[in-house]
Amino acid sequence: MTTKVKRQLNDGPKIRREKELVSKMIRIYCKKKHHLKTFCEECQDLNDYARNRLTLCPFGEEKTACAKCPIHCYKRDSRQKIKVVMRFSGPWMLLYHPIESIKHIPIPGKLRK
Repeated sequence: MTTKVKRQLNDGPKIRREKELVSKMIRIYCKKKHHLKTFCEECQDLNDYARNRLTLCPFGEEKTACAKCPIHCYKRDSRQKIKVVMRFSGPWMLLYHPIESIKHIPIPGKLRK
């Protein structure tokens, strides 16, 4: 008999900020690439998936950037999609959401809290 381990759902301030940031990046990508004001079906699915992964992140409020995480919790195809979105949207974030962009940039030699 197997027992399922129930993960704790994360909803702290850092996870909420990360969820908002990833949604903004996907929104920029969808707007620029698919020319829609709201999410297309593919981008909505990616947004839901990314937000769900953040909710279930085993590190919770102590998480690092996903790219530096020792655990890859995204499926391979979703990980590739989110990389494309982030590479495209990163520079646009400075224009559309400058404060979030500056807060998200890691400062060498300093640990962010």
